[in-house]
Amino acid sequence: MALSLLTDFRGELAALTAAFIWAIASVIYVGIGRQLSPLVLNLVKGLIAIALLLLTLLLKGDQLPQISGTATGLLFLSGVVGIGFGDTAYFEALNCLGARRALVLESVAPPLAAVMALIFLQERLTGGAWMGIALTISGVAWVVVERIPTEAETHTQTHQPWRGTVFGLLAALGQASGAVLSRAALAGTTIDPLWSSLIRLVAGGLVLLIWLLLQQQTLPDLKPLRSRRFLLVLIGTAFASTYLAIWLQQISLKYTATGIAQALSATSPLFIIPIAIAMGEKVSVRAIVGVLLALSGIWLLFSWR
Repeated sequence: MALSLLTDFRGELAALTAAFIWAIASVIYVGIGRQLSPLVLNLVKGLIAIALLLLTLLLKGDQLPQISGTATGLLFLSGVVGIGFGDTAYFEALNCLGARRALVLESVAPPLAAVMALIFLQERLTGGAWMGIALTISGVAWVVVERIPTEAETHTQTHQPWRGTVFGLLAALGQASGAVLSRAALAGTTIDPLWSSLIRLVAGGLVLLIWLLLQQQTLPDLKPLRSRRFLLVLIGTAFASTYLAIWLQQISLKYTATGIAQALSATSPLFIIPIAIAMGEKVSVRAIVGVLLALSGIWLLFSWR
């Protein structure tokens, strides 16, 4: 029973696991983002993940995959758009708006990805699946938009709501486009998600490196990395959020529809609720209602594949 569940719903389960990891990582990245620019942070975490992926592939003894130039190009472009531009825009939105408001704008990505997949990949979803996406995103948004002025959130604000909103929407567009491009490459090939993750990260890293060099800001932005404690926190967070979570995201896009994968990946804020309860924090009725609404959407996504 359990094995059958893991096999039949591996794409959906991978997306939910990635969301859990991103929930914790987003909170940590708010603190890291105060010391590193979005561009440098995105590049450094990507380089750490690339090193970890190469080590994993070396230990597994995997050979270079036999995939077409078209699939490789799609994955490369997915990395440029989704990681190079999308993630950088998201970190900028985090700096301007804080984690809660940035995550609200990220909720735009799943329905956008589903529509793009319908147009470009002819990937049709059932009415139940569309309803599940709507319920899931509505529940997430209901939880995130609740106004709870915590100390951490207050310190994050830079009072640039319009700038943060623009970058948040650009991040959602980048994530949606990157997901559709990945799905187009993964659905028709046998490539291991480890390799597709590596291709995307290398592509994103190259764009970020060129972007960084053009801005001529490398030396001052790397100063925080001299702190051993800061570097260890960054490596640990990159291991979880970039190495593991992007690998899981690629698994989800390989084994389930783009809109469903993106909707489940966007449930990160829901995982903050049980963490808050475990830490003794008070959770509002509104937050619980939002979680129940999102869970009903998730149930529909598992039932109406």
